[in-house]
Amino acid sequence: QVQLVESGGGSVQAGGSLRLSCAASVSFFSWKTMNWYRQAPGKQRELVAGISSGGSTNYADSVKGRFTISRDNAKNTVYLEMNSLKPEDTAVYYCNTPGPRGDAYWGQGTQVTVSS
Repeated sequence: QVQLVESGGGSVQAGGSLRLSCAASVSFFSWKTMNWYRQAPGKQRELVAGISSGGSTNYADSVKGRFTISRDNAKNTVYLEMNSLKPEDTAVYYCNTPGPRGDAYWGQGTQVTVSS
């Protein structure tokens, strides 16, 4: 049974920072690609950042230079450091990892609200 539990969301003013964490109960965590997605009200869920088992990262253009994804394999945890937050970053943020059969596992999400 795969469980992904996000934490660290909250409310901040524009220009502020937050650090999201995703604790994963999954076998062979270090082998998994881990992703952060977000979904704003009325919008589709979008990929924010991803990190491969080898540590390669990718980011949505809208967050490049502001967000940093990292992982701690000893703790089975992936992080999303978010700086210079903007009101348009307001969304529910979800942790994700691909499943073995083309499916995917998702956390319950954590709310991030950025006020201007």
